[in-house]
Amino acid sequence: MTTQTTPPDGAPRRAVLGTWPTPLEPAPRLALALGLEAEDLWIKRDDLTGLGGGGNKVRKLEWLCGAALADGATVLVTTGAPQSNHARLTAAAAARLGLGAVLVLAGRPGASSSGNLALDGLLGARVVWAGDTGAAALDSVAHKIAEKLSRQGAVPSLVPFGGSSVLGARGYAECGRELLAQAPGLDTVVTAVGSGGTMAGLVGELGAHRVLGVHVGAVSAPAVTVSRLASGLTGTYCPPESLRLRMDQVGAGYGTLTEPARSALLLAARTEGLVLDPVYTGRALAGLAAAVADGTVRPGQRTVLLHSGGLPGLFGHAPALAAAESGLTAEDIAGDGGEGGVGF
Repeated sequence: MTTQTTPPDGAPRRAVLGTWPTPLEPAPRLALALGLEAEDLWIKRDDLTGLGGGGNKVRKLEWLCGAALADGATVLVTTGAPQSNHARLTAAAAARLGLGAVLVLAGRPGASSSGNLALDGLLGARVVWAGDTGAAALDSVAHKIAEKLSRQGAVPSLVPFGGSSVLGARGYAECGRELLAQAPGLDTVVTAVGSGGTMAGLVGELGAHRVLGVHVGAVSAPAVTVSRLASGLTGTYCPPESLRLRMDQVGAGYGTLTEPARSALLLAARTEGLVLDPVYTGRALAGLAAAVADGTVRPGQRTVLLHSGGLPGLFGHAPALAAAESGLTAEDIAGDGGEGGVGF
């Protein structure tokens, strides 16, 4: 049974959903390929959080689900894109906690049925397709669904987009404390920035100067979003201009495969056996490569790349799969001219 922490009266509650601490692993071959020294680069494996395929949203959901349980919730309602990692992990958290899950997703049925969507179905979530709509309209649909569930006798809890709220950001303040224990001399943590809560929690614990965010195009004003969340978390104003935030990896927009991200996927896989996703971690590594190239991150600095998960999304992203499969080769190694193309 999943445990729920019992804090002092009035303090937020936490439902323990993951396996902590996640590993911090060296990546010497990737470091050298980027132009760093072999001992500079480490990977924080938040893809190994242990719930529903893993990923960074588990840390946020522990706090958000703890609050939902304290409020007597019977069903979690959240929003996302069709291949949302957050939606998939909300469904997994609901299953672990014995709750229902309703996922309000942008788009229409039939556009995709693999990747995270397949896992949503496996986990028993109900999906409501909201059509081709923006974040505000998506949130409005979620509120209407919650009202309908209430009329039916359920007790819904609305989980924010990406799990990003001041409460959800507590999960990444905890991650910051883990990193300080695992790598006391770290200089820079590099993270993808989607809905903002991951970077905000890290900034709240490590300071803005030690966190390099790579914008993926999920929100329109990432610096303002991260500033608001970090300020709410710490109680001290975090100016947007104090944040280290790269805006050069969005390309044609959220969900698209950029050439730098494609190169990053191949580089991580072929140097470290590390599988990234095309939307978040691929862009994060591409942003780190750009930062090394322009001197923002330098050799001799201890650098951590946050692996925030997202592997299921790779299998729902046709361009990324095509790029991966393009690396397959069929060679007649033994020279026997066999029909299969490979002989040993």
